[in-house]
Amino acid sequence: MIQRFPVAGEDFSAAGEASSKIKNILRQVGEDAELIRRVCIAAYEAEMNLVIHAGGGEMILKLDTDMVEVIAQDRGPGIPDVELAMQEGYSTASDLAREMGFGAGMGMANMKRCASEMLIDTEVGKGTTVTLRFKTGKN
Repeated sequence: MIQRFPVAGEDFSAAGEASSKIKNILRQVGEDAELIRRVCIAAYEAEMNLVIHAGGGEMILKLDTDMVEVIAQDRGPGIPDVELAMQEGYSTASDLAREMGFGAGMGMANMKRCASEMLIDTEVGKGTTVTLRFKTGKN
């Protein structure tokens, strides 16, 4: 099963909708609560990065018998220094995002902490794809 969810850039009123839909799908297919919690935390962080940093993009949910995959794709500015972006507390969020309570610099670290595997494919000026994989234990 593959589901796609568009994410608008800087639309804070709709931020979190894709993650919520992913959560509902995982509940419907009977995934366990702990897996759903980890997927939803990571998906929300990825979605917020699309909203705050990338001018929007797309979230993709792929379900397989033993794997949940969440992909966040954008055509934003890219990440010039992935190692720096992975550091807790580092953020390039705008003042507006910070005023709204976002941009604490925990997104990438939280994604990595929750996922079984995290892959980042980024090119400055072209965009970023973050792939988050979660083993389901149904093998």
